[in-house]
Amino acid sequence: MIAFAGAALRPFSRFLAIALGGVLALSPVVEAHANSAEFVRSLWPLAEQRGVSRSAFDSAFSGYNYIPKVMELTGKQPEFRQTVQQYIDKRVTAAQARKGQAMRGEWAQTLAGSQQRWGVQQEIVLAIWGMETNFGGFMGGENTIHALATLTEGGYRRDFFREELLTALRIVSDGHVSPRNMVGSWAGAMGHTQFMPSSFMAYAVDYNGDGRKDIWNSVQDALGSTANYMQKHGWRPGETWGYEVKLPQGFDFAQARAMDRAPLSQWQAMGVQRVSGRPFPRASDMGRLYMPAGASGPTFLLLPNFDVIKRYNNSDSYALAVGHLADRILGGGGFATPWPSGDYALTTSQRAELQSLLNRAGFDVGAPDGVIGPKTRAAVIAYQTRMGLPADGYISGRLLERLKR
Repeated sequence: MIAFAGAALRPFSRFLAIALGGVLALSPVVEAHANSAEFVRSLWPLAEQRGVSRSAFDSAFSGYNYIPKVMELTGKQPEFRQTVQQYIDKRVTAAQARKGQAMRGEWAQTLAGSQQRWGVQQEIVLAIWGMETNFGGFMGGENTIHALATLTEGGYRRDFFREELLTALRIVSDGHVSPRNMVGSWAGAMGHTQFMPSSFMAYAVDYNGDGRKDIWNSVQDALGSTANYMQKHGWRPGETWGYEVKLPQGFDFAQARAMDRAPLSQWQAMGVQRVSGRPFPRASDMGRLYMPAGASGPTFLLLPNFDVIKRYNNSDSYALAVGHLADRILGGGGFATPWPSGDYALTTSQRAELQSLLNRAGFDVGAPDGVIGPKTRAAVIAYQTRMGLPADGYISGRLLERLKR
C-alpha cells in the first residue's frame, strides 16, 4: 500500500510505544504502595521457579520503594502530533551524523566484526544506537527492577510487566549486570540500544567474550546484540532500506495503491526513478511506495530491510529516521526533494473538522469522529480528483486549510 504520515505517527521510542499500549488498573495507587512488602514477598516463589537465586532477588529489591512518578508517566498520553518532517529534522542532523561518523571510527573493529558475523550494515546499527540513546549519552535513569516492580505492583499491564520483571531478575541472577547498574527507562528498556528484558534474553550476545552480556557498560556487547536482533528478524545482507525516488507527471496513484508491494521493475515501468538518476541495483527487489508528506514532499520506495528496522520500533517515521541517519553517516546529504512548507499534523478535533468540511463539500465520510478510516481516505481522494490535485490521499494541515477556503 501507499503509506502516509497521519494519526498513527508516534515519535516515541520502541519501549515507550509498548508501554503506552495498556490502561491503568482500577486498584488505587495508594493501596499498592501500602502493600509493597507483601508484593515483593509474593514475587519470590515465581522468581525461584525461574531460577533466580535468593541472594540476587534480595539484592535487586534492596531499598525498593514504589515509584509514584513511574505510574504517573503511564497516564500521560498527551495528544501531541508531529509531521514526519518534524520527527526527522529533530533526530537526523548534521551534528548527529558527525557524531555517528566519529563513533564509527572509534568502534571500527567492533562494527566490522559485527557486520561480518551478522550481515547487518554497520551504519544501521550506529543509527539505532544514535536514535535510542544518543550513542550512549542517555540510557535512562531508573533502576530497571524497581521501575518494572512499580508497574507490576500498580497494575499497569500487570501480566506483561510481571513477565519482564521476572526476566530482569533472571538477568541479574545470571550475573550479566548488578542490580544497581541495571538502569534504563521508566518502562524497562535498558542499555545502549534499549532492549526490554525479554529482548535481552532472546537476542543479547557476549560479543567481547568476558562471560557476560553487558549492554549497559560494554559497547561491543550492545552493538553486537543489536546486529543479532536485526539479523534474527530477517535483515537482508548487502541490501539497503530503500531509495528516495521521483514520480513522473501524471503518476497513476490509483494504480500504485492497487499494486501495494511490487518489484522495482514494475515501479520503473510506471516512470518511478531514483532521485540520483542511477538505476536500481536489483530490479527484482520488492518495494512499496511511501509518501510521508504526500506527493509534494520526499517520496520513497521501501525495501524489506525497512520492515526489519520497524521490528525495533513499529513506526514508519522511526524506520525512515534510522535509514536516513545511516545514509548521512555514510556521507550522504539530506533528501533531494524538500518538505512542503506550512504543513502540520492534525489533532483529533482538527481531523473531525476536516471530515465535517468534506461532508459539507459533498464527500460523504459519515459522522465526523476524528478517526481516519477508508471512507475518509476515499473522500479525500475524490476531493483531490475533483480539484485537479494529485490524488495521493494525504491528510494534513495543508489539506484542512484548503478546505476552509
